[in-house]
Amino acid sequence: MRPDIRDPRLILLLLAMLSLIAAFVAPRITTRRPSFDLLAVIDITGSMNVRDYSAGGRPVSRLDAVKTALREMLAELPCSSHVGLAIFSERRTFLLFEPIDVCVDFAPIEASTEALDWRMAWEGDSHISAGLFRAIDLARELKSDLVFFTDGQEAPPIPPRGAPTFEGRAGEVRGLIVGVGSHSLSPIPKFDDRGREIGFLGVDEVPHESRFGLPPEGAERREGYNARNAPFGAAVAVGVEHLSSVKEDYLRSLAEKTGLAYAYLEDGKRLRSDYAAVASVRTRQAAVDLTPFLGAAAALFTFLASAGPSIAQAFVQARKVALFSIYPQPGRSK
Repeated sequence: MRPDIRDPRLILLLLAMLSLIAAFVAPRITTRRPSFDLLAVIDITGSMNVRDYSAGGRPVSRLDAVKTALREMLAELPCSSHVGLAIFSERRTFLLFEPIDVCVDFAPIEASTEALDWRMAWEGDSHISAGLFRAIDLARELKSDLVFFTDGQEAPPIPPRGAPTFEGRAGEVRGLIVGVGSHSLSPIPKFDDRGREIGFLGVDEVPHESRFGLPPEGAERREGYNARNAPFGAAVAVGVEHLSSVKEDYLRSLAEKTGLAYAYLEDGKRLRSDYAAVASVRTRQAAVDLTPFLGAAAALFTFLASAGPSIAQAFVQARKVALFSIYPQPGRSK
């Protein structure tokens, strides 16, 4: 018995077979797409352990909030974009890896981001401006935009004579300074030599004034002032440096000096929008793999060939029942 070539099931099975064959032999299509190249630099100093964000109803640290938002942002970047990762501590920016393809290498990028930890810091100090300036130099060498995550808390505080001068060219590198943390002061977690949390930093455990370089104007009026032996005075400075909040005014001033934009960290969606507004768009060739689409088409045709008649029969039966309820047979009550 010859098969009926007009049978819809046969046609669907033939389409499924052709789609499956095409999935194995179809070449990739090359197209030009807009993409981004960026270097993400994350502050891993002690104040980034402050838990003033929340997720799932529980408090999370600033560092964890950054990692979550960055992963969400990278997942939304177009394929053929490239992402590099670096960390900041003390006054240096340390490159973990150069920009790599965000789609092809998403798994190692995600794993590396998740593995970031405050224990990777090599010093306890936090010279934000110095680290930012070095990050800008690094991004320029890599021909990438910069996204620099930090709460802006300098430790020790900025010297009385002001922060270091930016010697680069403002606007040469595009990108964002992302402010992290609550606007209200919060205690900074304290850890022992084995990395176990043992409370919070006390007022007497951090410097509240930088005593490097020249003393501030009017230092001669301080108690115990001595031009040679005590140019900052003899009294111990006391402030709120043992507490932490995002230093937005300071970060905005750094953004203005360097030509970067400033954004406050909320979530990955907002971060993606803030970055896209200032990013350098690069158009490059990208390969589009048709295998998943053709495989899905083969599965769909196979499903319709096997389940289609049953679905159609059920639909016809339901239609008959509906019509019978509206137009009953003669001699029967509705």
